[in-house]
Amino acid sequence: MIDKNTSYLLEQGDLNRPATGRPVVYGTNGVISSGHYLTSMVGMRILLDGGNAFDALVASTFAAAVIEPTASYSLGAESTFMLFCAESGDIKALSGQGTAAAMATPEYFKSKGHYAIPTGPGWDAPLSFTVPGVVAACLSVLEKYGTKTVMDVITPSIEYAEGGIPNYEYMRDRLKAGTSISQFQRFPPGGLDIFFNNGSVPEPGSLLVQGALGGILRKMVDAAAAVGDNRPKGIAAARDCFYRGEIADLIGAASNRVGGILTKSDLENYQEKYSEPVWTTYLGYTVYGQSTWTQGPVCLQALNILEQLDLQRLGHNTPHYIHTVTEALKLAFADREAFYGDPDFVPVPVDGLLSKDYAAARAKLINPLEAVPGLPEHGDPWQYSSAKGSVAPQPTWPIGGSPDLQQESGTTHISVVDQAGNMACATPSGGAFDKSVFFSELGFAISTRSEMFNLTTGHPNCVAPRKRPRTTIINFMLAREDTPIMAIGCPGGDAQAQANLQLLLNTVVWGMNPQEAVESPRFSSLSVPNSFYPHNYLAGQLALEDAFPQSTLNALTNMGHHVTCVATCGMGGTVTTRNPTTGVFATGADPRRSCYAIGW
Repeated sequence: MIDKNTSYLLEQGDLNRPATGRPVVYGTNGVISSGHYLTSMVGMRILLDGGNAFDALVASTFAAAVIEPTASYSLGAESTFMLFCAESGDIKALSGQGTAAAMATPEYFKSKGHYAIPTGPGWDAPLSFTVPGVVAACLSVLEKYGTKTVMDVITPSIEYAEGGIPNYEYMRDRLKAGTSISQFQRFPPGGLDIFFNNGSVPEPGSLLVQGALGGILRKMVDAAAAVGDNRPKGIAAARDCFYRGEIADLIGAASNRVGGILTKSDLENYQEKYSEPVWTTYLGYTVYGQSTWTQGPVCLQALNILEQLDLQRLGHNTPHYIHTVTEALKLAFADREAFYGDPDFVPVPVDGLLSKDYAAARAKLINPLEAVPGLPEHGDPWQYSSAKGSVAPQPTWPIGGSPDLQQESGTTHISVVDQAGNMACATPSGGAFDKSVFFSELGFAISTRSEMFNLTTGHPNCVAPRKRPRTTIINFMLAREDTPIMAIGCPGGDAQAQANLQLLLNTVVWGMNPQEAVESPRFSSLSVPNSFYPHNYLAGQLALEDAFPQSTLNALTNMGHHVTCVATCGMGGTVTTRNPTTGVFATGADPRRSCYAIGW
């Protein structure tokens, strides 16, 4: 007779592997993973129709603005991108990040009595508007790397907006948890008639129709169609429609109506930007990310510090492992607060921050048995830089307050690999209902990412007109022998760098497959000023997902961490890989949210 327990275990496969709730998705022609199955389906439709990874990424990014509006992402927001073109061998970082309005100066906000740039919920939300950057960036990717037309990549989103999509559980839960209703009521009509049913949260499976958003998308398609079959001119026409034409007029008028600082002129002057990624090496891999206009180097700095230590000896997700990784992250966060900012506006010692010698010096500050009670002192990367500079004046933020983990549920992520080996990923974000203003004539809210600036004159992240705020949205590519083989991304505000680091370590150090890597329990330090207004700072606090045993919590408490149990530390992570020898792709999708992967 078969032992039922043994039968159950055998049914799971490799007993030495951690259990996962979903299988790894494999493919040979292409794979895509995103924050929702309908978003992934749009990208797969494009791949099946002969499009490449860049076409699929652009189509999915537009679609996510329709399908995932409660993931704090709208068409009026921004995105960061990592792009690998197999034909040219180029690896590029792309900033589709919104820039500050021309009115945005420290003097302007101080004259209104603000110590920081405010946002919602409340009447001050329009003061933090930034230029929507995601549309320009997407159209640029389509023009530079894609093969499809504007109509090809936007039509699926129009179908979803005008025909409707089913409401789903994550959307319902976000509407319940936030302050969307009160913010809609402050700026009527808001989105009450769209996202609520007579003031009640709609049931899953009911239909969400977004006619106004569909109309905005249709305006871009119509503008492209008006120039005929010339694909580059069609893309340019769609961009002009959004940033110089009818849509720009609508955005400028909407902002003015609610007292916002964003104008049509700000849109006209916007430009997405390609750059060489910053990078470091770790255990034989090269890890590429965005520069200090994001928090991307935090992950790279932490890797450099951890390379000085024996993580294998500590064991995966043991108390000493969690402690060590957390303390390394805190050292990197201290430097984020002191030195990060838009390198187009201020000198930043990026080479010093990513110096192996600097990391070795910082690693010596980690006490293996005791946590630093708050954020450590920043270092002096200028000593390790080829450039000259000094530590700038530093802002101060309120200490204490309640944990604001709401933003960790926001943002989304998409990664795609195609048969030719092209790899592309995006992390779109911004336009949260309770932080911004939802405009019924546009069908979307405008990003309030200016809240991430400070008002400290001389600091690298001090606000300035048309400057990029140092945001939290990031993603990474890993290469072996100069060939990208992995893309990693995870939403989560300040937890993004931390979740991405854990995804990377899970894969590289612990040999997990993509699905194991994203499902593994995560942790997140709150011992850093929150990037979101009002920038609460919870010194010494460490959040752990509830999958960790009580013994782990007790051990970390004894090391000096103030442990908080949370449902998630970053939701929506994806890991996507390509085996350069076999050409097989593998991807995983985070079950903490409605993420799904599809392979072909």
